[in-house]
Formats: sequence, C-alpha cells, structure tokens
Amino acid sequence: MSAPAPKLSRPLDGIRVIELGQLLAGPFTGALLGYFGAEVIKIEPPKVGDPIRGWREVQEGTSLWWHSLARNKKSLTLDLKTDQGRAIAARLIDKADVTIENFRPGVMEKWGLGPDTFAESNPGLVYARISGFGQNGPYSHKPGFASVCEGISGFRYVNGHPGEAPVRPNLSIGDTIAGIHTALGIVLSLFERERSGSGQVVDTALYESMFNLLEAVVPEFSGAGVIREPSGSTVTGIVPTNTYKCRDGKFVVIGGNGDSIFQRLMTVAGHPEMATAPAMANNEGRVRHEREIDLALSHWCLSLDSADLLEILEQERVPAGPIYNVEDMMSDKHFQARGLFEHVEINGKPLTIPAMMPKLVKTPGRTDWSGPTLGEHNTEILGELLGLSEDDISALEHHKVI
Repeated sequence: MSAPAPKLSRPLDGIRVIELGQLLAGPFTGALLGYFGAEVIKIEPPKVGDPIRGWREVQEGTSLWWHSLARNKKSLTLDLKTDQGRAIAARLIDKADVTIENFRPGVMEKWGLGPDTFAESNPGLVYARISGFGQNGPYSHKPGFASVCEGISGFRYVNGHPGEAPVRPNLSIGDTIAGIHTALGIVLSLFERERSGSGQVVDTALYESMFNLLEAVVPEFSGAGVIREPSGSTVTGIVPTNTYKCRDGKFVVIGGNGDSIFQRLMTVAGHPEMATAPAMANNEGRVRHEREIDLALSHWCLSLDSADLLEILEQERVPAGPIYNVEDMMSDKHFQARGLFEHVEINGKPLTIPAMMPKLVKTPGRTDWSGPTLGEHNTEILGELLGLSEDDISALEHHKVI
C-alpha cells in the first residue's frame, strides 16, 4: 500500500496569528491567512464564543457558517475583561507574527493591548486593526457595521434603480472586502518586514475598503462634475451590458459592449441594421442609443429559453452567462473542475464548504479542519505554547478566565 502523498507547503507556513476579532471582517481575514498556512489562534469569550457560532442556519447548536469561516483555526477561550485574561493575551501576542483585532478604536489601548505595548517586546509584530472608520479622524469613534459603511463609502449610492432606495446586496460585502484588504495589508507588511526587520500597523476601515471599489467615480466628478447615479441592472457609460429575462423566466447577463462583439450580437438577435449602423459603431454612440438597443435585446431574449439563448451567444462568441443560485453553482461542472468546493465532516455528517481564493499553483491553500469547538485548543495553547501547568489551567477555569 502506497504512502499518502505529502501535503504541499503553503506560503504562510510558520506564521503565527492571534485573532481577537468577532463576527466577520476580522475572522474572514484570519480565515484567509489560515487557509494559506498560518497558525491562527482565535481568542473567544468563554461559554459563548464568537457570535457567528449562532448565526443563520444552526445545526446541533452551531452555525453551518462557522465551519467555513473558522476553518483551520485553533480556539482559545479567554475573558479579556479580566487582568489574567489580558495578561495571557499579551503573552500570546508577544509570540506572534500577526495580531488581528476589530474592536472599536481605543478598546485595545484601554486593555493595555494596543500596538505600542509590544513595540519593544515584539518589534516585528504586524498589528492589523479593522474598524468602521479607521483609527483616527472625526468619525473614528462611530460604530461601523458593514451596512453603514457601505452607505457612506459611496458604494450603496450607485446601486439600485434611479429614484428608489439604494439596494443592498444580500451579503455583508463590506466586511468581506475589508477582510481581503486587511489580509493584503498583512502580507505586504510581512514582505516589508523581511527588509526592515520591523512590523507595522495595518489600519483598515470598512468604508475605505468599499471606497476602493469606486473605479472612475472620483476623477469623473473632479474633472467633469459628473456624479455617478444608480443605473439599475446596467453600468453607466457601457452599452450593451445588462440582465435580460428569457422565455422560461430565467435571467441572463449579456456583455456585448465590444465593437465587433456588438456587431455579432445584434446580427444574431435579428437586427443587422443596428450591427452596421455608423451611429452605434462605437461605445460612445451606443450609449446615446442605449434604450433602443436594450429594448431590441429584451424582446429577443423573451423569445427564447435561457439555455437556447446562451448556446447561441456562445457560438457567436458573445460574453453571456446565467444568474446562478447556490444550487446551480454546486451542480455546475466548471465549478467542480476548478475545485470550488471542499468537504468536511461534522459529527459524522458531510458538509460542503467553499474553497478560498486566490488559486496558487505551486503552494495552494487548503482546508485542514472545519471550525473548532469552543475552547478546543485551550490545553494545547496554554500548556504547550505558554508552558502553564494543569493546575494553572484548572485555576483559570475555576476563576472563569477561560
């Protein structure tokens, strides 16, 4: 019998991370780092843990989301409102490469756990901070959930239909985008540490992470006085790119905004006069005729079932695709071929969770285990890493520190 293939190394092997965040932005950052090899020690309040453990769909007392978001992490319960709890956290941070926290600005300093505390004892520490509005500035004290920060960032303003309430995607996208930005900041800081030998603070604001997605909104206002407005299911200034309903009630997205693509699209849609019209030969002209073009495509799409429509567009090399729900994704052969789903076992039951991106060909990330039970690694971390005895750990339990 052949031995199992050795696991491939990962880019963050050997990096230790202390995660003090709760809910989504900080924990998503930790999940990304852990997926790519970092040892992530997640500090949670005793008895209750991270609130995410009880959110959304819960089975056997634990959220299904938890098994994905907390993958590859080690759980340590610690009451940071106690002197002993904070002292243990400080010892862990002194042994870490990275700390992640997403409390209100000032809370970590109040606890004696701010970055200045470790400037001498751990000068190489990368200290990542996530908040709604950043660590300084007139709004820094404000509570900053993703919903609020998506609004003030300008992102919500351009989403939805003119004259109606801005639309929120049915995801906490501000938290996730902030987590990606924070992970990027951490990796950049670790790379810089290789040259300087010193760490630094990564200051991530949720609203700034969403602001970073605004493309040409700022220069267009500064240079031309144009305020980007919501445009429904289209994108301002690019035609045609829209979502269309088909005969079977399903929706498809068509991106026909390249000049030659537009010609092929309108020809197959039964409008050769538009395909060859000089007034629609480039994007500038098509923007002026957007309503006419969209009306023609809408009527055409309603005459066909979505699968037939997409087959025709694929033959004509016109970018187009369906609007998928999760069931569609999980049954799609391309998603499966690209390895977008991973499988874990929870109390003997199989569970599918999403793989994490990006894909690295030489040193790919992977899921080693699903989210841990609360305090599952207390003995390992306190005993093996910090050298506490069994009696010491029992005393911490007795005094409800862990």
